[in-house]
Amino acid sequence: MKIFCVGRNYAAHIQELKNEKPEAPVIFLKPETALVKNNEPVYHPEFTQDMHHEVEVVLRICKEGKYIQPELAQQYYDAVGLGIDFTARDIQSRLKSKGLPWEIAKAFNQSAPVSVFLPKEETGDAQNLEFRLDVNGENRQQGQTSHMIFSIPEILSYLSQYFTVKPGDLVFTGTPEGVAKVQVGDHLEGYLQGRKMLDFFIK
Repeated sequence: MKIFCVGRNYAAHIQELKNEKPEAPVIFLKPETALVKNNEPVYHPEFTQDMHHEVEVVLRICKEGKYIQPELAQQYYDAVGLGIDFTARDIQSRLKSKGLPWEIAKAFNQSAPVSVFLPKEETGDAQNLEFRLDVNGENRQQGQTSHMIFSIPEILSYLSQYFTVKPGDLVFTGTPEGVAKVQVGDHLEGYLQGRKMLDFFIK
């Protein structure tokens, strides 16, 4: 299985990181070893002093496809969940400043906790979902999928030009503003449409 991630897909998040608005979806991948399931704890890696949380709506692919037409994109995912794209911001910034790839800042072990997945019929229109992340009981991020720069059909159409999507693949669709550092002992709780989906600790 593959874990696709979309960067810079919310305008306010682009502004807070002082990045340029992309002309096309920014796609990167994480390996299966990045996954954390069942609200198991995430162990803070020793190689970073600045690990940031990025809460995102995640799609589960249900059908093999490539060169997906936007109007048919709904047929290619069957469920929606919540995930965290953990980012070693200090490592990413150092590598970006040198023009080097930054996979190690995004794709390290335990960098992609995911919730259970809800049938899309249960969550309703995936392009009109509210989600948020609380840390230690305080709200850190609040998002609405209608605010995406690139819509879900646009994302699936774009990435399927380069990769064949297959059942079980996951698509992280981007994070809103409010990303911030996490520390050992932090308690993270993620909500989708008011329903708690994530509830775990940083160890």
